[in-house]
Amino acid sequence: MVNTLKKYTVLILLMIGLVFLGIGCTGTKNNEGPSSAEETPAGESQSILLKGSDTVLPLAQAEAEEFMNENTGKSITVTGGGSGVGISALIDGEVNIASASREMTEDEIKSAEAKGINPVKTTIASDGITVIVNPSNPVSNFTFDQLRGIYNGSISNWKEVGGTDAQISVISRDSSSGTYKDFQKDVLQGDEYRPDALTQPATGGIVTEVSQNTNAIGYIGFAYLDSSVKALSLDKGNGSVTPTAESIRNGSYPLSRSLYFYTNGEPSGLTKEFTDFVLSEKGQSIVSTVGYIPLKKVKQPLN
Repeated sequence: MVNTLKKYTVLILLMIGLVFLGIGCTGTKNNEGPSSAEETPAGESQSILLKGSDTVLPLAQAEAEEFMNENTGKSITVTGGGSGVGISALIDGEVNIASASREMTEDEIKSAEAKGINPVKTTIASDGITVIVNPSNPVSNFTFDQLRGIYNGSISNWKEVGGTDAQISVISRDSSSGTYKDFQKDVLQGDEYRPDALTQPATGGIVTEVSQNTNAIGYIGFAYLDSSVKALSLDKGNGSVTPTAESIRNGSYPLSRSLYFYTNGEPSGLTKEFTDFVLSEKGQSIVSTVGYIPLKKVKQPLN
């Protein structure tokens, strides 16, 4: 009988212990940790999410890789999808950083503020939207009027702009792209893209299409330019200018622009650490290595 009571006592103690252990585990799960777009407490493994521009993507990936090499236990997850996708994710509180190749629109800023998000813009590099054709194409430069005509549909044959007698295959980014928006604003000047333009969800797809199609034309970020395609010089009325690091840096290339990080408020925690790294001497050297143009003045508050 005594042995039986001892057995029951042991079983009861074990059950009580398991109950308390279960409460402890449940408490850990119910005390939710930081959301995907929040910082983890100091001293713990930290991670942030960055999402947005495909133009910025190779730069953000290179910066994140080097940052993580130097900072064990800290993680930067980088994805693309387009500037609009990244900005929407920031507005919805899903990411710490939205990368963008364009500025936020007034509607996007209002939408962010309505959700309690305070977008702060940090310039991280300079770029030039680069118009490309197949290397076998004899055309080497365009006026803005010619480029506008090709993309709004009023020009459809290469012979109209000094090329061979062949239909122009027009390639564009999709509407979520910041480059799409900038090109429409600066080149099309409010016109709609021609309806038969082939859209690509990523910049790499445009490079591939143009490299394989002798009659194709497209536009890309400067860092994506390689020997498989040919960059065109552009004339906006002050003479033809070729896209180079120097012409983009001094602004003489007519499609020069800035690349941005957007955050909710001034960067803090790991977001600030990573942003500061990108703006550091080493981070800006990575900008050059990737193929974009480093800068000096970097912080710009929204108006």
